[in-house]
Amino acid sequence: MPARSAPRATPAAPASPHYSAPALEKGIDIIELLGREPFGLTITEMAQRLGRSVSELFRVIVVLDRRGWLHKDAASDRYRVTYRLLELAHRATPARELTHVAAPLMHALAAATNQSCHLVVVNARRGLIVARQESPGCTGYAMRLGSDIALHDSCSGAVLLAFMLEERRAELLGGAPDAALARRLAAVRAQRYDRRPSERMPGISYLSCPIFGFDGQVVAALTIPFLSTIDNAQHVSLDTALAQLQATATHISMVLGWDDREEAPLVPRLSVATPPRRRRSTVIAAE
Repeated sequence: MPARSAPRATPAAPASPHYSAPALEKGIDIIELLGREPFGLTITEMAQRLGRSVSELFRVIVVLDRRGWLHKDAASDRYRVTYRLLELAHRATPARELTHVAAPLMHALAAATNQSCHLVVVNARRGLIVARQESPGCTGYAMRLGSDIALHDSCSGAVLLAFMLEERRAELLGGAPDAALARRLAAVRAQRYDRRPSERMPGISYLSCPIFGFDGQVVAALTIPFLSTIDNAQHVSLDTALAQLQATATHISMVLGWDDREEAPLVPRLSVATPPRRRRSTVIAAE
């Protein structure tokens, strides 16, 4: 009887190649570090934080500055990141189409409500503000463009989490939401918006509505940080601002290709008067 041949050994999967690009890694380290430092850092401070020498970083920083990724304050010698990265992200991702569609409608919403508004998308495990429109009034409260916010405890985050797929939500939260968050997300889904007072700033209430893409999936949250006044100069009430926010979010969704006639048979138009030019002071803060 012929001998049985031994089974062939399964070849091991080739190991992923590990390439080294020291200058590129230094550049990324610098950008990531400065992304956490809104007031900027000097070269010496960056070297200390990264555990490197000044001479290792100097040329990389000079090139990043020349190419527009960093900006140096001549008075303090501190470097800060610019909006260059955000600009490129807009060009290369769906955020560009979203902000292009949303910008004029956000402008109309701000003028109609006399409140600022901003647009939040999911970025990694947090929310990222990719567009904002300030209030046309002489005073206002606005979010900083490019700020990132927690998803689990913010108004915009609740809207994004409530309407995304369950698998995606579990991935972002690291599992199923706790009982309190699950109840809140269920309420947001039922009423199709979130509304809550700010836990940081008195007189601010956040209003947020979902924006959907052509496939019916949530792509962003449109949010108003509603600033209440005490001098009888309120342009519109909070309830009126919420209704106009809902109309604007629906309008943006439909321009992006979403169509839900049962939920939104009509998109109300915002009648907007051109606001007068006035001196303004704007408070910029985190949600």
